[in-house]
Amino acid sequence: MRLQLKQCAIREWQTGDVDALVRHANDKDIWRNLRDSFPYPYTAIDAEAWIEQVRALQPPSHFAIEIDGEAAGGIGIEVRDDVFRRSAEIGYWIGRAHWNRGIASDVLRRMTQFAFDKFDICRLHASVFGWNSASTRVLEKCGYLLEGIHRRAITKDGETTDRLVYAYVVDEP
Repeated sequence: MRLQLKQCAIREWQTGDVDALVRHANDKDIWRNLRDSFPYPYTAIDAEAWIEQVRALQPPSHFAIEIDGEAAGGIGIEVRDDVFRRSAEIGYWIGRAHWNRGIASDVLRRMTQFAFDKFDICRLHASVFGWNSASTRVLEKCGYLLEGIHRRAITKDGETTDRLVYAYVVDEP
């Protein structure tokens, strides 16, 4: 799968992405806004394990954001199960060198469309750390609405903050 956008492409992770992934992911400010399963420092061993893990997923649901010919970020969709089977969570990050260019908004818009086309879902949601105003702006620009604030629900890097839950819901006929 390859989705070409104006400034970047969304594609499956490749084994040759290890060096670029380490270069862009090994940033404390990126780690600070992601779950603890995203390591810091981010090493080549971490990158190799991640790429192997997501390449095994069927159907593919986690993708590289390719900017200027290299993997410079990631975006993924996790479809829920059981009674939540028509809901999915979306998450994304982009390397610091590419911040403030509108890339995250373009990628999120396109992946939102892809998720609704590819999976039997009616709802996509994203969780944002209370201090991450850049990500809230991206979600709002892409039509996601703030559904709730889970007060003091996230602890990261020694700080506890709110969890903001944004969602994009498609009403069915």
